[in-house]
Amino acid sequence: MNACTTDPGSVIPELLESGSAIFSMSSQRERDRARSDNAADPDTARAGGSVQEAAAPAITVEGLRKQFGDGADAVTAVDDISFRVEPGSVVGLLGPNGAGKTTTIKCLLGMIVPDAGSVSVAGVDVLANPRAAYRHVDAMLEGARNDYWRLTVRENLRYFATIGGVKPDDVAGRHDTLLNQLDLAAEADTAVRDLSRGMKQKVSLASVLATDADVVFLDEPTLGLDVESSLTLRRELRRIVDERGLTALVTSHDMDVIEDVCDRVIIVNDGRVVADDAVDSLLGGLDAQGIRVASPDLEGAPLRAVRDQFEVREVRHQGDHTSIEVTTGSDGFYELVALLRAHDVTVSSVDTIESDLESAFLEVTRE
Repeated sequence: MNACTTDPGSVIPELLESGSAIFSMSSQRERDRARSDNAADPDTARAGGSVQEAAAPAITVEGLRKQFGDGADAVTAVDDISFRVEPGSVVGLLGPNGAGKTTTIKCLLGMIVPDAGSVSVAGVDVLANPRAAYRHVDAMLEGARNDYWRLTVRENLRYFATIGGVKPDDVAGRHDTLLNQLDLAAEADTAVRDLSRGMKQKVSLASVLATDADVVFLDEPTLGLDVESSLTLRRELRRIVDERGLTALVTSHDMDVIEDVCDRVIIVNDGRVVADDAVDSLLGGLDAQGIRVASPDLEGAPLRAVRDQFEVREVRHQGDHTSIEVTTGSDGFYELVALLRAHDVTVSSVDTIESDLESAFLEVTRE
């Protein structure tokens, strides 16, 4: 996992140069362990040792519970959360601050031990066999030093590939592709510490994708990026995930990121799952759409009449015009027009406000 806590210092050059030896020893250990496991299970051995793992969900959370503190000061961060993520899918984990999503992710990464429940990655119990689980995962965590700033961009990719058990020379082509896809090629030989915050963020993502992990956890992947860079990252992230068949669990406060990248959304609130559905289904399940009307006459009695008959989301005064947003469907639109006509309101513009993921999120978490 790419959460750096110490500086590798002088060890890094030797580690990068000796990647072949490290890879070979790691691979040999894996082969020996596989032979031992298969010998103990003849059915698995005959199937090549991969059938059970291939059939398992990429992520499984069952009855997860975690409480911090005791007595009157106790806080239940996670309260009986359960969900599964199928291989090759991208799932957004959303929730207000304090909803329990960070605790859930840290339990999945083995950073926090839950009070009850189980978590597994690629069919491997994270708590019972963390080393085996870590072979499948990598993570980009918000607020963590996800890269070594004294190393160049390319050196970071090689380093994290090496400690992930991948021979860096064998994935050099993948690294070059990542650098191009994330607009990092021009800075490949620049020390990370000399990059902007947004560029550092992209290096963190590239380092996660530089390994052979098949399950990735991405916490606020577009944090610190400008609009153009965010759009590029969202597009390329989705393409990379599809091309490599990765599974991703993504958290973000930017609903556009979740809507663009994710197949499905899990919303947690007060430590519980309150919604779990495909993005399109969540958007289609909203009760009503919105309509925005602008007019120089929307004040006094006409505005009061609209408030009495409709749910008014927002009122804005701009120069000699007032615009209002009301919650209503297609039938309510004609009622609104009739009401405005009855009060001699001259309408300057009318716009339909399409339902978006932010509206769905707010509606679900208010319930």
